[in-house]
Amino acid sequence: MLLTLTSTTRPARDLGLLLRKHPDRVQSFELSVGSGRVFYPEAVDDRCTAALLLDVDPVGLVRGRPSSSEDGLVDAYVNDRPYAISSFVSVAIARIFGAALGGRAEPPELAARDMQLEAVMIPVAKTQDDLPARLFEPLGYVVKASDVDVPATARAGAYQRISVSAKITVRELLTHLYVLIPVMDAQKHYWVGDAEVDKLFRRGANWLPSHPERELIAKRYLKRAPGLARAALARLAALDEGGGGAAATTRADVDESALERPLRLQDRRIETVAAVLREGAVKSVVVSAAARAISSQRLPATSASTGSWASTFRCENSRARGSGCHM
Repeated sequence: MLLTLTSTTRPARDLGLLLRKHPDRVQSFELSVGSGRVFYPEAVDDRCTAALLLDVDPVGLVRGRPSSSEDGLVDAYVNDRPYAISSFVSVAIARIFGAALGGRAEPPELAARDMQLEAVMIPVAKTQDDLPARLFEPLGYVVKASDVDVPATARAGAYQRISVSAKITVRELLTHLYVLIPVMDAQKHYWVGDAEVDKLFRRGANWLPSHPERELIAKRYLKRAPGLARAALARLAALDEGGGGAAATTRADVDESALERPLRLQDRRIETVAAVLREGAVKSVVVSAAARAISSQRLPATSASTGSWASTFRCENSRARGSGCHM
């Protein structure tokens, strides 16, 4: 998957200063999902393009977790996850362009400079509702989409080349991409929990409350957690009415690599349990001692959330030895 960022504001090579990646070098980075490379196909004073090429390890995504696919073992290995633009790109943006995403630059005033920028994403899974335009145009972007040429034996028309362009800061462009790329794909590869809501508000505090598609964005960004999506929508409405969204941008960035760990089958099981508890407004939960550590972090807060019981196997052994067992 490929993401390119192009500046046509002179001196265009300042893009390298903002991204903190030298235009005359090819740089490689190890990621939790594979590797990323940054290079510059062109770097002159009137036009500079930085390219992020993400190479995802398709076997590494499912190695040791053959049951992690909801559609079976074959689908776990044969799919578009290693190739289509997805939340993997957001992880790479945070890891590789973290300084620019956080608005840090030398000199500092460079980060606040509006530039004529274009981002191109290839390939993006095609949607039926003109989703890229609905997401980016309200933010002032010109959006263009065209089908990706593929061999006749492939799924022609299934993927697109999406470009978005505007006069904007590099930080704003990266922030919009960071949030909206997973929304376009809607298949996050990692655990979606309470920390994801905080991250959504941290990155979208200045623009998401007033976005006309904020409900769609929240629901797709938090796709596997409808309870969290509803809570996020209520919070967005409050921010829009009170105009207090900007305060969230002052919070320090957290280590997002810790939040974006791969989504495991165990995560999905806990997520399902948590969704049921949220739907039922459960006040108390009893969990086994073995599950206490993970449940205390991922299950919703309750008035009495811990307890323990012995397994049937251990009780049978205790009775066979003549000792008691309490369930």
